[in-house]
Amino acid sequence: MALRFDPIGEAGKNWQNRGWDNVETMLAATSITRVHQILHARVDAALEPLGLNFSRFEVLVLLSFTQAGQLPMGKIGDRLQVHAASVTNTIKRLEADQLVERDTDPLDGRGTLARLLPKGRDAAEAGANALDAIDYGLEGMDAALIARSFGDLVGYRAANGDCARGAVAGVVVRVRSGVRGRGTPTLRTALRWDAARSHTTVPGYR
Repeated sequence: MALRFDPIGEAGKNWQNRGWDNVETMLAATSITRVHQILHARVDAALEPLGLNFSRFEVLVLLSFTQAGQLPMGKIGDRLQVHAASVTNTIKRLEADQLVERDTDPLDGRGTLARLLPKGRDAAEAGANALDAIDYGLEGMDAALIARSFGDLVGYRAANGDCARGAVAGVVVRVRSGVRGRGTPTLRTALRWDAARSHTTVPGYR
């Protein structure tokens, strides 16, 4: 149930009354944190009927974008920017649901490949469609703001070591005019797929 007042706005007033500095910065940071919570909950709710959450969905989509449908486990962690232990846990869940399988890396006997199964490819497509139906959790957000959010935030990400400056300079974000159709992958995952493809030179990993 929606509150009858905005607690973040109320916090801003209290901040000012205390004479504390950087009210605008505090409001922006707190708003982004709260929006992340809302967005995460909406995305997971849309994926739950499919037996997925966002982390599992991202792995499926990343694998589906590779030519061979497989990647080393370490590379999955690099592309999705998560710890190796998190990748292992996610892959175990996907494997239990028969969406992926693990195999020994033929080029590195100590390494492990995660390979997408046909059921996993279908799940990735279904998940993309489910998220597309809710505008990836951004329903209610102004289209122009959506269009420029990526560019506005990438500078902050680069400044904090999340990606190299200029690494995504060629990306063009287009806003659809309310036309729904075949699901499209998240921009975040699509960019990571491009990075995975462009930096992979071993046959069978592309």
